[in-house]
Amino acid sequence: MEKGKNIVAGFDIGGAHLKVARAENGRVVAAATLATPLWQGLGSLVSAFNETASLHEDAHLAAFTMTGELADIFRSRQEGVAGLLVEIGRHCPSAAKLIYAGRSGFVNIEEAGRVWADVASANWHATASLVARHQGDALFVDMGSTTTDIIPIGAGTLLNEGYTDAERLLERELVYTGFTRTFLFGIATEAPVRGRLSPLMNEYFASMADVHRILGVLDESDDKHSAADGKEKTVAASTERIARMVGRDAGDLAFGEWLNIAAWFSERQLRALHDATFLVTSKLVKGAPIVGAGTGRWQVRRLADRMDRAFIDFAEVIPADDAVRAEAGAAAPAAAVALLAG
Repeated sequence: MEKGKNIVAGFDIGGAHLKVARAENGRVVAAATLATPLWQGLGSLVSAFNETASLHEDAHLAAFTMTGELADIFRSRQEGVAGLLVEIGRHCPSAAKLIYAGRSGFVNIEEAGRVWADVASANWHATASLVARHQGDALFVDMGSTTTDIIPIGAGTLLNEGYTDAERLLERELVYTGFTRTFLFGIATEAPVRGRLSPLMNEYFASMADVHRILGVLDESDDKHSAADGKEKTVAASTERIARMVGRDAGDLAFGEWLNIAAWFSERQLRALHDATFLVTSKLVKGAPIVGAGTGRWQVRRLADRMDRAFIDFAEVIPADDAVRAEAGAAAPAAAVALLAG
């Protein structure tokens, strides 16, 4: 550890990604996101810890949050929390370790096993709590690759109704739609093709990454998993994948028509977020802005426009070096626990 520096590493262990942030003296100076498909086993997580060693190997404190306990390699969420705690114990050997337990605050590894229900999928609580420190009244919306969190904040206090995933789904504070990994048949059951609504094929032929690639709004560095067919990630290949959803080949329609179909899927996703947001915003003061985080900030900005609210990027709210703000915004929960713990 560098003399005179307070170095804290933050980790968000998800089912699809490991997000890591490095804070020095209360400021995020580096962040990274790596693919970790836990449904295939824990080997990818071990590799990701090793690949990001430069961000955390000299930290005096390592803070962790998680959602990966939901991965179906575990029989239950409790088993998942326990399994990830074992992995946490094996890494960052020189650092003290804290686990974020949401409403129970930061706890050590042993205590985390006892309050596993508070530890499970608490990353949204960490990020929203950090936003509440810096922005007293806001709607916090974090759209990642797979899910979207929608959390009202008033006078610096979280106003959420739910806490667990099950509760938050019912309250529409958790919407299972994301910017890249969501299957298209999870967005709509039909799509417009030459003036008619064509039913979709309920197959994993394409994802929202294909949609947003065709629309030209996808940062390719945010799409870290293989395409549905395992082939290249180009506009042409994405068009072929979307064509299969309506039983066609890419050459059956002009590119402008496929562009319209991609816009349809993105709009349907936005409508789902819009509907959920209407249910959640009843507690907000008039004029409260939307603070957006995650890889889907482009979509969250559209949501703010639709709701006639100002948009503030999470990366601009937190103390961070300008060069890493984009990465910190994409790895928001990791940045949050690093800053909260420090």
